[in-house]
Amino acid sequence: MLSSPQPRTIFRRQAKFGEPVPREYPVASRKVRGGGVLRMRVGKQVGLCATLVGVGAIALVLRSEVGREVSWALVTTAEAAPQTPAVAPPIPAAGPLAEPKSLTQVGVPVAATRAAAPADNPQTPEKIALGEKLFFDGRLSVDGTVACSTCHDPAQAFTDGRPVSIGVKGRVGQRNAPTILNALYNKTQFWDGRAKTLEDQAAFPIANPSEMGQPSLDAAVAQIAALPEYLQAFRGVFGRPPNGTDLVRAIASYERTQFSFDSPFDHFIAGDKSAISESAKRGWELFKTRARCNKCHALTEQTRDTTYFTDNDFHNIGIGTIRHNVVALACKAEQLINSGNAVAIDRAAIETNMSALGRFLITKKDADIASFKTPDLRNVLITAPYFHDGSQEALWDVMDHYNKGDGIHNPYLDEDIQPLALSEPEIDDVVAFLATLTSSQYAERGVKELARQREISRTNRSQRDTARAFGPKPVQPKPSRTCNTALPEAAPKKSVR
Repeated sequence: MLSSPQPRTIFRRQAKFGEPVPREYPVASRKVRGGGVLRMRVGKQVGLCATLVGVGAIALVLRSEVGREVSWALVTTAEAAPQTPAVAPPIPAAGPLAEPKSLTQVGVPVAATRAAAPADNPQTPEKIALGEKLFFDGRLSVDGTVACSTCHDPAQAFTDGRPVSIGVKGRVGQRNAPTILNALYNKTQFWDGRAKTLEDQAAFPIANPSEMGQPSLDAAVAQIAALPEYLQAFRGVFGRPPNGTDLVRAIASYERTQFSFDSPFDHFIAGDKSAISESAKRGWELFKTRARCNKCHALTEQTRDTTYFTDNDFHNIGIGTIRHNVVALACKAEQLINSGNAVAIDRAAIETNMSALGRFLITKKDADIASFKTPDLRNVLITAPYFHDGSQEALWDVMDHYNKGDGIHNPYLDEDIQPLALSEPEIDDVVAFLATLTSSQYAERGVKELARQREISRTNRSQRDTARAFGPKPVQPKPSRTCNTALPEAAPKKSVR
């Protein structure tokens, strides 16, 4: 089940054999967590027939009664997201791009990088090597098909290039895979900040049914502890057999070696004024001023961050708010998700439509509804698609979204979102600047990706709305949320024969 809260009944009624299911209960075919499908059909003479395929967050309860009647109820603990099974890609192999990075890169914050390792998990070459081996090993997953690198491929700047990630058995999640690059500097991990450290973060995907699929972290440990190579490696690094704490410490140690700088912009800041184009220079100025990117990505107008490009905060930027009806989802989350239950939050974020609630799943504060963490912009060009749901394909789409001040009907929209009135050449300049944040090891990939996205932008600009971009900021509706604490049972209707 999804979490510890008690299941709740969505509808219940008495039905005689031969009576069709009334229209107010239109459940014909429904996806359930784990890839199962709930199917219900009523035959002329057969009465009510139900089949449950797979095990998930939804269960159908049938109870026969004397008098040829059936009591039936649909019981659920969460709204499972519609899902079409996909095929997970082959596990990427470790290569040159997976190697620990050098502190000699231009732009590296050396002191912060060295201070990133916690006192109880100091970096050692042996621990880092063990962590790298685990990172690329599919044997951590329940069926051997998914590794950490499946969603965090070094060749794709430690992302997977998909809108949302694919786990074991082709299960599709709800979130875009953020890059591991520079994650060591994050104050929290994941789009909603539900993990505070890389050690915490490393444990969640292993035991998530839609990711690596193990029933628990201990189950993954037992799987690798049976392998002599790991038994020897853990004893050599930690002086004891494999265990969950040491496993995530090793993975986190490897992830802390993945810091990525040495971009054209870093050389520009270091004094090489020819390192970036004139268009990119104009884009940098717009970034700090009229484009308002600095509101989240460069601290303040007075303090211009040229290192991390994130405020490590959470913002509602108008993505998916209306499409997902986040007010209704927030009411549901309050009833079903215990904010103190980290496993329940993780599964809701990855497996259900409540993923759209973002930070609210953790804090239960209305101000956090549909708020997501500000990502670091380094290597942003080569980590498409964009936003927490991977809904935008190109940086031009991202700029169009912000340019029109998207979120007209969103009462929780961040106060800094407003129409920007940027012209097409100015949008091109900001994109040119963002491209200069690509690290040297990905320079060739960056050139190809910029060309690909530019070509897309010439024929497909679904987010562009010039009238709104150059119009006044619309009046936002005031936040107002009222939840029914109990769902009323549907009143039975007389059947039509």
